[in-house]
Amino acid sequence: MADDKRVERPLSPFMIGPYYRPQLTSITSILTRITGNALVVAVVMIVWWLLAAAAGPEYFDTADAFVTSWFGDIILTLSCWALWYHYLAGLRHLIWDSGRGLDLPVAEMLGWICIGGSVVLTLITILVV
Repeated sequence: MADDKRVERPLSPFMIGPYYRPQLTSITSILTRITGNALVVAVVMIVWWLLAAAAGPEYFDTADAFVTSWFGDIILTLSCWALWYHYLAGLRHLIWDSGRGLDLPVAEMLGWICIGGSVVLTLITILVV
């Protein structure tokens, strides 16, 4: 006969909390997806700004006021960080696709390089531009 005692298990391995401890590799993977989607917001804003410049001065004044406002500056700065992060994460995935860096210490080091490198490259970009 089958044993009626069932083991209490989580329904999904993605249940963050007492059942699943987030790892750096999973967090950076999720962050890669988030930054990729967030870059769409920046692209839409930049395209709006360019279209407004082509449409005429009254449209451009509105778009330029938004893009150069404090909120626009925050969006563009975060977009710069997201672009660098997404780029470095893509390089990390290319390394993984070649079969290298798959052991846990190297994978975590590459994750920290993506995070730290994106911050450093963003600061360099802001200071240069």
